[in-house]
Amino acid sequence: MSTALSSGAAMRRTGPRDGIPVVCVNGGTGRLAPGDWSGSLEWLVQTLAPRFPALAFHEVRYRVKSWKVLEQCIEDAWAALDAVQDPQGRRTLMVGFSMGGAVSIGCAGHPSVSGVVGLAPWIPPRLDVRALEGKRMSVIHGSLDGGLPGIPGVSPRSSRAGLDRIAAAGIETRYSLIRGAVHPIAVRWRGGRPLPLPRARTWARLVGEELTRFQAEEGA
Repeated sequence: MSTALSSGAAMRRTGPRDGIPVVCVNGGTGRLAPGDWSGSLEWLVQTLAPRFPALAFHEVRYRVKSWKVLEQCIEDAWAALDAVQDPQGRRTLMVGFSMGGAVSIGCAGHPSVSGVVGLAPWIPPRLDVRALEGKRMSVIHGSLDGGLPGIPGVSPRSSRAGLDRIAAAGIETRYSLIRGAVHPIAVRWRGGRPLPLPRARTWARLVGEELTRFQAEEGA
């Protein structure tokens, strides 16, 4: 069940209503496509939520999922951050897949955000990274991403260059490369449940390490 956000986007929660918030944002395309739920993020949330019962995972469905309207996608994610901001002052972790990496960086200036975990993130050179100051950015990427004919993706060299630019600004960074992994973590099989791809468990393990660190910092 999803709820409407102030921007007109939608959000759904997995985990307790009063859990420490984790906001998950999807990738996009070059065309102006309607927003949908990410199979990769959905699989990760379903896999990790039972291991982290103190966290509340919030998946965002953009109004339009396209890098041609990146600012609008950032508005949608910002509306989600406003909606889940913890009254106890506990911070929020952002997890962004593909274009969601750029969206998460664009939202890093929100007062509740503690940091960003980018999953095969798109970090274009034009993107202003100064909002990450005082926070941290972790990148997890598949070694085969962007290198297989007919399968769109983001080159790990691209995310490495983006992370180096972030590190040069004095921001704490971490980079993990998954050998043999492609761009998606999971895909939908005929519109149904997400089907994990090879190395999905490694993705889950590395994201779990980031969640463990975040949870410990928030005192859970």
